[in-house]
Amino acid sequence: MKISGSTALVTGANRGLGAVFARALLERGARTVYAAARNPDTVTDPDLTPIALDITDPAAVTAAAGRCTDVDLLINNAGVLLPYGPGQESARAEMEVNYFGTLAMSDAFAPVLARNGGGALVNVLSVLSWVTFPHVRTYSAAKAAAWSLTNALRVELREQGTHVLGVHAGYIDTDMAAGVTDPKVSPDDVVAQALDGLEQGAYEVLADGVSRDVKAALSGGLELLYPALTPR
Repeated sequence: MKISGSTALVTGANRGLGAVFARALLERGARTVYAAARNPDTVTDPDLTPIALDITDPAAVTAAAGRCTDVDLLINNAGVLLPYGPGQESARAEMEVNYFGTLAMSDAFAPVLARNGGGALVNVLSVLSWVTFPHVRTYSAAKAAAWSLTNALRVELREQGTHVLGVHAGYIDTDMAAGVTDPKVSPDDVVAQALDGLEQGAYEVLADGVSRDVKAALSGGLELLYPALTPR
């Protein structure tokens, strides 16, 4: 898909990776970029078109699809990682945003994309779609569900001419990973790779060495991903 001349909608576009996506789309020639956020007043780039959108609210999603009828590129970027704790409240909240929100947006905008020639849908996933750890077990579960959904959408929407791209990365240097001391990839780098991949027709973009290594290890034994399981 060619980004120049496109009309895009980016969820979670008021900060972090979403804000970088929105700006980069404009720089690559997108005609209009709808910047979706729960509070549209937090979208400060004057070249963007802010829209109020809570992707966990079915009525809001339906309203966005009814308003933004010219969209031919949907970027499902909005996500949440909550502190680990006992109980299921965090798990339900993470699943509502990272999985059900992505599902709702994809289903609502699929007909819009079809009417506009097919276009493309980009889901921002994570290396944690493929590997997990106790302190991120619920976030990983939500991202794994979103990865599975992305694979299904790729097949389902192919007939209407919609290209589906999944983007995976480890730690990205945004607020979500502010407390992480391990190496991080820059959001500009992730977005550049994602948009390059989209224009080249890629199905997946593995934006850093961590995501590439973990994807390659999936065909091996569990001990490759979880060294603690190695017999002593």
